[in-house]
Amino acid sequence: MENIEVFVRQWDHYMELGVVICVAIAILILLYHEYKVMQIKDYKEKYDYVNLNEVRYFWYAVIAIVVAIGFIANSFGTEKIITHGMLWFYVRIFITASFIVIGYVAFYSMVRIYYPRFVEKRLVKLRNKPRLSPEGNEMRKLSEEEEDAHLNAEQIAEEASGVHAIDYDVWLDEKTGYKKIEKYESYLHAEQCPNCGFYTFKITKEELIDKPTEISGGLLLKHYRCDYCSHREARETKLAPLSKSRV
Repeated sequence: MENIEVFVRQWDHYMELGVVICVAIAILILLYHEYKVMQIKDYKEKYDYVNLNEVRYFWYAVIAIVVAIGFIANSFGTEKIITHGMLWFYVRIFITASFIVIGYVAFYSMVRIYYPRFVEKRLVKLRNKPRLSPEGNEMRKLSEEEEDAHLNAEQIAEEASGVHAIDYDVWLDEKTGYKKIEKYESYLHAEQCPNCGFYTFKITKEELIDKPTEISGGLLLKHYRCDYCSHREARETKLAPLSKSRV
């Protein structure tokens, strides 16, 4: 009995230590991500980094917290184990492991379904944050109508094609005439699902139904699928006629 008590007490001590380590790891992961974001000065580069990494780092931090909760749960019922024997120790391990698996699945769904909404808000802020020119002047983001005058023929055709949802932002320093063109691939973003309302609606395939010519436009069919509710939908996108007049 005494040996069992010593072993279980030591086990609980290691579980408490594991909780502290896992919580510290979760905090360090989030702090590291935010530090990396702060280190990036260019808003477009910051946008790309957040878009590619934020959900992933947040998920790593959540995993660390789930494991910490498992360690906490694995230190409950110590007195019962000491009184009734090691069978209850193994029962506790089994129950704890089961809850960790359940927590992993539950939190994975929450992160995958709910967190992209917050990331999207951050991305919108970064995309619209006023840029500064090399001279330090605040630049103005041009409207869709204005920006075509600053794009070349290839960029205009790419944006108008609708294929892979390419979009360009043009920022202009009206004092010096300096301009900055940023390319965004909306194809990589999830949209709000019309069925379940979560930001898990993604393009899975694109079909060119009618190829655009210099005389007439074309038609692109985009196939969407929701990662959460599996809702499927096909949307038509009209493509602008090819143009040779722009230089």
